[in-house]
Amino acid sequence: MTAQERRSVGSLALLYCFRMLGLFMVLPLLALYAADLPDATPALIGLALGMYGLTQAMLQLPLGWLSDQIGRKPVIIGGLLVFAIGSVIAATADSIGGIILGRTIQGAGAIASTVMALVADLTREEQRTKAMAVVGMSIGLSFAVALVLGPAVASFGGLPVVFWFTAALAFTGIAIVVLLVPSPPRIVVEHTESGARLGSLRRVLGNSILLRLNFGVFVLHFILTASFLVVPGLLEHTFGVDREHHWMVYLPVLLLSLAGMVPLMVLAERGGRLHQMFLLGIALIFAATAALDFASSSLLFYGGLWLFFVGFNYLEATLPSLLSKAVSADGKGTAMGVYSTCQFLGAFAGGAGGGWLLQHLGAYVLTGVCLSLAAAWWLVVLRAPRPAGVNSVTPNPLPGI
Repeated sequence: MTAQERRSVGSLALLYCFRMLGLFMVLPLLALYAADLPDATPALIGLALGMYGLTQAMLQLPLGWLSDQIGRKPVIIGGLLVFAIGSVIAATADSIGGIILGRTIQGAGAIASTVMALVADLTREEQRTKAMAVVGMSIGLSFAVALVLGPAVASFGGLPVVFWFTAALAFTGIAIVVLLVPSPPRIVVEHTESGARLGSLRRVLGNSILLRLNFGVFVLHFILTASFLVVPGLLEHTFGVDREHHWMVYLPVLLLSLAGMVPLMVLAERGGRLHQMFLLGIALIFAATAALDFASSSLLFYGGLWLFFVGFNYLEATLPSLLSKAVSADGKGTAMGVYSTCQFLGAFAGGAGGGWLLQHLGAYVLTGVCLSLAAAWWLVVLRAPRPAGVNSVTPNPLPGI
C-alpha cells in the first residue's frame, strides 16, 4: 500500500471501530440497567436492545446509494450526527420508551456500507481486498472491547454515562473523518465490491448459496442478541458477580476464545476441513447456548460462555469470507448489502422477539427457540450440495452452503 492508502485504511478502520463500539457497548448492559426503570418489561427491554438493528437494516442500502449522489463524507458525517443525537436522547431518557427511541435513532445513522464504499474509493483495486479485511477486523475488535469497556464505563453512573460516552465516540468519529480521512476524487468509479446494485438484487436473492449464508448470519446474530437478554442477569443474580465487575468475566473469556478459535482456523484453511470446522462452529453455538441456560455451576457457565465466543468469533470471521468467494465482482456489493441487512435483522429479531418470548413464555422457551434455530442452521449446512469431487479432506471453497 502507498502511504496515502495506509492512512486512508487506518483512519477508516479507526472510525468503523468507534462507530461499532458505540453500538456494542450497550449489549451486556441493557438487560440489567434498564430493568431498574419503572415501566420496563422484558419485551420492551428486548425491543430497546434490538431496535437499532431494524433501522440499520432498513437504511443501510438507501444511504449507500445516497453517498453515490452527494459524496461519501457528507453521508458519514450525517450518520454520525444522527447516531450522536440518538445517544443523547437515550442518555437523558427516564423511561424505557425514551431508550427505545434513542436506540432507534442510533441505528438510523447507518454508515457501514458508505464507509466500505469510501475504502474502495481510496484504494487501488489490487489493494482493495486487503483494505476491506483490515476494516472488517475492526468489527471483531470493537465487539471484544465493548464487552469489557461497557460494564467498566457503566460503573461510573449506569446507562446514562454509557450513552454519553457513545455520543462522544460519534463526535470523535466526525473529527476523524474531517481531519484524518483523505477526500476521494470528485469523479469516482463505481466499485461493485463495495456498494449495492439494483440490477444484481434479483440474482442475489435467487442464489441458494447466498440464501444459506444470509440465513446463517441472521441466526448467529439472533442468538447473540437474545443471549444478552439472559446472560447478564445470570451473572449477577445466579453467580453473584456485581454488574460493575462483569468486565472481569468477559475479558479473560474473550481472550481465551481467540486462542480457542485458532485450531479451527488452522484446520479449516491448512487442513482442508473447512466444511467440518464450519459445522463444528455451529455445534459450539448450540452446546454453549444450552450450557448457559442450564448451567448448575459457575464452571459450566463460564465454560459455556467460552465455547459461545469461540464459535461466534470463528463463524463471524468465516461467513463474510465465504460470501466473497460465492459471488463474482459485479454482484459482490449487492450480496454484501443483503448480507448486512440480514445480520441487522437478526439482531432486531433476537432482541425484540427474544424479549417477547422471555416475558410471555419464559427463559426456557427462548433457549429452545435459539437451539432450534442453531439446529436448523446446522442441518442446512450439513445437507447443502457440495461441489463435485470434494471430499472430507479436500479444501472446499464453499463448505456446506
